[in-house]
Amino acid sequence: MRAVVFDVVGSLLRVDNVPSPECPRAGVVIDVKATGICRSDWHAWRGHEVVPLPHVPGHEFSGVVTETGAEVSAFSVGDRVTVPFVNGCGQCDWCRAGQAQVCPHQTQPGFTHAGSFAEQIAIGAADFNLVRLPDAVDFVTAAVLGCRFATAFHALTAQAQLKPEEWLAVFGCGGVGLSAVMIAVALGARVVAVDLSPAALARAADLGAEATVAGTDPVSAVRSVTAGGAHSSVDAFGSAATAACAVRSLRARGRHVQLGLMLGEDERAALPWDLVVAHEMQVLGSHGMAARDYPAMLAMIADGRLEPQRLLGEVVDLEQAGEVLMAMDRPVPAQAGIVVATI
Repeated sequence: MRAVVFDVVGSLLRVDNVPSPECPRAGVVIDVKATGICRSDWHAWRGHEVVPLPHVPGHEFSGVVTETGAEVSAFSVGDRVTVPFVNGCGQCDWCRAGQAQVCPHQTQPGFTHAGSFAEQIAIGAADFNLVRLPDAVDFVTAAVLGCRFATAFHALTAQAQLKPEEWLAVFGCGGVGLSAVMIAVALGARVVAVDLSPAALARAADLGAEATVAGTDPVSAVRSVTAGGAHSSVDAFGSAATAACAVRSLRARGRHVQLGLMLGEDERAALPWDLVVAHEMQVLGSHGMAARDYPAMLAMIADGRLEPQRLLGEVVDLEQAGEVLMAMDRPVPAQAGIVVATI
């Protein structure tokens, strides 16, 4: 099959012929129809996360089941599906409690094994991890959901527990940040978006952000717009600077959710703990979303409350996917929105 491959960290991403995946006994093989191109894939390519080499990236995708293992009972050949980027084992206490996104035995396509920048992908524990797509959700839209959109949905509904009329400050308006803007607006919250890119801020405003902030002192601007600080904040970029600014932008008893990956030197980044303690703030993480929680999100898409297709920036083919990923070396993208490759 055709797949995008890199042999060495940071090396040229190329389209090559590689062996087709074998079907696990409890898993499936999926014909990939569309795959998102995410900054997390860029982190793996740049060596910020250890992956087996040579490697096929890609973890946000949709497609059609083409083969099922002997132990699969809930899905059949021909089913239209998507998959969370965190695949749980389905057996541990966390999975049984519905929290597969923190499964200690988890696998992640595009990280622990070959990903979705390919014509086919294998997924284990299929009865537990696959999500059947409603007819109203096309493959390109579904490919937007697996990482950035689902992670933002879990962050705001389960972690921050964002309420109508509360202020949310979104730091970083890439794919996950714009997803957070759209979801927060759908939940009835008020949003202030922070980014260095005029294109990203324009897209955030188009998605319903009441205010946008760019400049050297975003904390003061956010606190002014929100009359004393946001109720919740998200760092959707992932850096020591953006995380600290997001926490400082909160009012007393505010909730901060870290969405952007904190890697390298930022893994141990300091936060303003004096404010966290004195103002009784919460600092939370969000790591994907379990397959069992997808129906609530898909229902909001089906009835039009959420429109993830509006987050699309560009649709490319598999041959262009590597170029798009390598272009993420630029700190400020030329355009806003999620890029999806069709297979």
